[in-house]
Amino acid sequence: MKAAVFYGKHDLRVQERPVPAPAADGVLLRVKACGICGTDLHIFNGDEGAAATPPGTVLGHEFAGEIVQCGRDVTAFSPGDRVCVDPNKLCGSCDFCRAGKGHFCESITGIGTTVDGGFAEYCSVPASQLFRVPDHVPFTCAAFSEPTACCLHGMDLCDFKQGDTVAVIGGGPIGLIMLQLAALRGAGKLILIEPVREKRELARRLGADVCVDPAAGDVKSQLSALRVGNISCVIECVGKPQTMEQAVDIAGKYSTVMLFGLTRPQDEIKIKPFQIFKKEITLRASFINPYTQQRAVDLIAGGKLDVEPLVNRTASLDELPGLLADPSAFRGGKIVIIP
Repeated sequence: MKAAVFYGKHDLRVQERPVPAPAADGVLLRVKACGICGTDLHIFNGDEGAAATPPGTVLGHEFAGEIVQCGRDVTAFSPGDRVCVDPNKLCGSCDFCRAGKGHFCESITGIGTTVDGGFAEYCSVPASQLFRVPDHVPFTCAAFSEPTACCLHGMDLCDFKQGDTVAVIGGGPIGLIMLQLAALRGAGKLILIEPVREKRELARRLGADVCVDPAAGDVKSQLSALRVGNISCVIECVGKPQTMEQAVDIAGKYSTVMLFGLTRPQDEIKIKPFQIFKKEITLRASFINPYTQQRAVDLIAGGKLDVEPLVNRTASLDELPGLLADPSAFRGGKIVIIP
């Protein structure tokens, strides 16, 4: 089978590998769709994501497919089942797992980050990580269940009430998922800050009330001119120091700032404690997707969350190394690999 194997910074090779056998408690999955995540870009560029990635690992953690074969101990699934994958397998026995904080598991396994993942024609997956996908959901949409699950955890940590004003910085796939989740939670006014015109237009179709182009001038001044009022929550979805600083700057009084975007490990931001004091800001961050995968599947399958327009294009495994080497390829949105 073909697989995209990570060997080090800027070294991803599409190679032939043996089709893996399912473990006794796992399945062999024919991968139908695997999204390219910002974490994949970080790994490709030599930075650590949620965990360190060993050389020789097949990348890809946002994926869905069809079961081909089940291990001898698997009874809950059958060949032919359509499923998506929660890539974070917990040990279940460390202190964090036993305390219900499994995303900090001390022996976590990351499918597509620490062990072989979905940028391949086939993947061996523990049955515990599978979630059924209804027949009417395209695999390209099912692959959004993992990033949506991560966004749900972040949204759960955002402290705002129905009717509040919420701003999202960044109109990529994550930002547009967050925008829709904020609407579902009852935000009264939704603001998107995004320099790409096409993304602002899509955000309006998905529910944004106000869209601001940061290239058109000082964002805080634009928001003041638009009379948006007190911003109760700012969700940063870019992962750059300057946009994180911007999030704190535009946040209103008694507000929450969710620093959701993933920076490089060495990045630093400047914070003025007096500014946080004056506005009584709560700073939050969000780490992976604990216990939220089924909710993500239900939102996508139920049509409550529209992820289909977030797919910019599909591509083959052979195209993947070139795409990761060209950040401008993602300007239009999510790219999904079809092995």
